[in-house]
Amino acid sequence: MKKSSPAATPALKLFLALIVLGACAQADASQKPNIIVILADDLGWNELGCYGQKKIRTPHLDRLAAEGQRWTQFYSGAPTCAPSRNVLLTGRHTGGVSVQDLKRVDPKETPSDLRGDWPMAADTYTLHRALAGSGYTTAAFGKWGMGEYGTSGAPDRHAVDYFYGYTDHRMCHTFYPPFLWKNGVRQTINEPGIPGHVRQPEGTVLAETYRGQKHASEAILEEVLGFVDSAAKATKPFFMYYCPLEPHVAMQPPQQWVDAYPQEWDSAPYRGENGYLPHPRPRAAYAATISFLDDHVGQLMQKLRETGADRNTLVVFTSDNGTTHDAGGADHRFFDSVSSLRGLKGQLHEGGIRVPTIIWWPGKVRAKQVVEQPGYSADLMPTLCALTGAEPGRPYGENLLPVVLGEKQTLDARKPMVWTGGAYGGQVAVRMGAMKAIRRQMFKGVKGGPLDWEVYDLAADLEEKTDLSATRRDVVQAAEAVLKKEYAHSENFRELALFAPETGLK
Repeated sequence: MKKSSPAATPALKLFLALIVLGACAQADASQKPNIIVILADDLGWNELGCYGQKKIRTPHLDRLAAEGQRWTQFYSGAPTCAPSRNVLLTGRHTGGVSVQDLKRVDPKETPSDLRGDWPMAADTYTLHRALAGSGYTTAAFGKWGMGEYGTSGAPDRHAVDYFYGYTDHRMCHTFYPPFLWKNGVRQTINEPGIPGHVRQPEGTVLAETYRGQKHASEAILEEVLGFVDSAAKATKPFFMYYCPLEPHVAMQPPQQWVDAYPQEWDSAPYRGENGYLPHPRPRAAYAATISFLDDHVGQLMQKLRETGADRNTLVVFTSDNGTTHDAGGADHRFFDSVSSLRGLKGQLHEGGIRVPTIIWWPGKVRAKQVVEQPGYSADLMPTLCALTGAEPGRPYGENLLPVVLGEKQTLDARKPMVWTGGAYGGQVAVRMGAMKAIRRQMFKGVKGGPLDWEVYDLAADLEEKTDLSATRRDVVQAAEAVLKKEYAHSENFRELALFAPETGLK
């Protein structure tokens, strides 16, 4: 007769339990999706084919939308770069983040360790930190804009395992900078770098005059693809925050992309008279810049397929704000960049903050889906944390996961969407349901004082032509109540005169 095995000792039981728990934890980690958030720079509402663009070719992003969700009422967190990025990375609105406006450090007024863009506070709880705590390898590529290395806002201070790109938004004005940062070390890519602002009043404008040895976007893409190659082989899931510079001016796309667009578009060169660099074919160059961005997204998606990572990767594509003003040779009217929307970058009317947004996740997100649920970049933190089990901190945004996964077409209710901050004299906006209240020229001490409230019904008046503020005082009162609760002035930025009396209405 076979002898029975001796009973396991308590130590052996504990050892076996730990092995099982470890295996389960590894399995759980491996089942979490990889996450890629792609944040374009100044990409307008109507500048992708899948959103109605007729002149600029964007086949890869159009395919991404066809295979996933296209959101029609998604907004950036601010109408300008830095505060918008701070909103996305924290899930807070602009009244509750440390970077409330575009601001440069003045070394005469601030401590000597600050420089460049105003940095995020050291204790900022970011999406990178949240996902790192949930077992993710984290990375950021492209435009950071939240603080230079050596300051409280640097990538290495906010749980970014791997960084390659620009930290200073002003250097982003050229695609041929002298260097890019790789994990805190400067890597020379052009000798010399090409400045981002030049005027050429006379003479023949040549695009090659303003090109260097290495295009920064190509250098950044190489690092992106290399990261996917490596991360796809690892047992840990990864989070990639990929911030291309396109289509922010200056316009310096490779020549083959310019040549793909009609010569007759451009009857005269752009000479730098509205800032940034000259170009002989400004309209073709702007279209080329967006097609170049589209191609890089296509190469990233192809790499996901080649490595097999596409089977469990969630991709979110959006923009930091709306189309730029006609600076640097851009021509938003020629391209119908915001369609019928009012406003451009820097403004809280729809054209400044309503942005193209695509969500893709094979097998989880239904293809060819158009989502009408209102959302904005503050929602990404709670949504992605709900998906991964990460700790979301104290986000203001909503968890959109039930809509993303198709469990609901719309949320039962959502908090008001809030924008408070600077740019263009100081401004605020609150969207509650379909109603939107805006007030401009809000900085304390601005000549002429704050303008009166404007109120629009976006369901009936997407173009924001009919101001209802005289009859919808209830909307104004509700917006003021939201702002009274939500807005917290940062001492590092100009204060808004939120409750100044109106002059035209009593």
